[in-house]
Amino acid sequence: MIKSVSVILALAAVGLAQSPQWGQCGGIGWTGATTCVSGSVCSKLNDYYSQCIPGASAPASTTTSAPPTGTSQPSTPAGALPRLGGVNTAGYDFSVSTDGSFKPPYSVPPASQYSHFTAEGVNLYRIPFAWQLMTPTLGGSIDNGFFSTYDATVQSALNSGSNVHVIIDLHNYARWNGAVIAQGGPTNDQYASLWTQLAQKYGSNQRIIFGIMNEPHDVPSVSTWVDTVQQTVNAIRKAGATNYLLLPGSSWASAQAFPTEAGPALVKVTDPLGGTDRLIFDVHKYLDSDNSGTHAECTTDNVSVLQTLVSFLQQNGNRQAILSETGGGNTASCEQLLGNELAYVKSAYPTLAGFAVWSAGAFDTSYVLSVVPNGDQDQPLWTQAVKPNLP
Repeated sequence: MIKSVSVILALAAVGLAQSPQWGQCGGIGWTGATTCVSGSVCSKLNDYYSQCIPGASAPASTTTSAPPTGTSQPSTPAGALPRLGGVNTAGYDFSVSTDGSFKPPYSVPPASQYSHFTAEGVNLYRIPFAWQLMTPTLGGSIDNGFFSTYDATVQSALNSGSNVHVIIDLHNYARWNGAVIAQGGPTNDQYASLWTQLAQKYGSNQRIIFGIMNEPHDVPSVSTWVDTVQQTVNAIRKAGATNYLLLPGSSWASAQAFPTEAGPALVKVTDPLGGTDRLIFDVHKYLDSDNSGTHAECTTDNVSVLQTLVSFLQQNGNRQAILSETGGGNTASCEQLLGNELAYVKSAYPTLAGFAVWSAGAFDTSYVLSVVPNGDQDQPLWTQAVKPNLP
């Protein structure tokens, strides 16, 4: 496991401040320490972010340098998710409102994107869908026509590479047509019915990860939401599925709010399989001024937020989380700051299992957060910030 991010900066023998293990030590615009404490090496992750990465018997570096040839990546601990990196491919969530209502039509993400991105190193796709499309009647059966279309997309992603994982993401904000699950809206049984059916369809494929709900927000009772999560986990396991499950908190699945809001209760959710290795926390964090993901410019790299999250997870059973939504515009500020963020995520494995940026799929290149290729040409944000930090 990586060292606690709250460790105090060490002082070199000559009295000069040095960056701690996993601390930043260089990059364009960096004005802090450029040397590392003994036992870690200042390693260049991209032009904007160099980091003190532990190395056996390695002296502290005095310059920003690339990792030595042949340096191994942290191994995957038994039972943990492997290191993942990739992209959301939206379309089946068009147009789900943040109140959980849905208005057709939807769009099918282009299948060609999966082979394109996988060839560049992507091994994770998050494919959101509207609850109302999957089960047009609340608590009813899955619509076989829609499922066939959706599953064809899932299979296109999986077939693009032998190590590719897919998050099937229920994109309804803990709601159905304006009402919160178990808090004036659908019952827990109606919600669990959907996941029971999906578990029966996808439970035999361990490369499929269940994203049980996108961005719960403004829930009247966090404890009631956590109980809903527990009941859903139980239902999925009762259906025989052993897949990894992504558990979201409240406040739009905020990575910043997680340690003090829903996190302390969610870490107590149990898995009927035993242990908690297959219960992964689902967090989001954007980089614009109001964390909405609606502006082309970025104002933060979120590293301090993610450091706090990592510390919380390590102190609560060495749990894993995945940053399943983040992103920015194709601007210089986002190229730098998103690059910093994703470099930190990559360095914080296994506590942070990986990321999926928003968004490709059925968007076009004019969308403010688009990483949709322009033909075979990648967007600048993808080239400068995302691609260098893929697994």
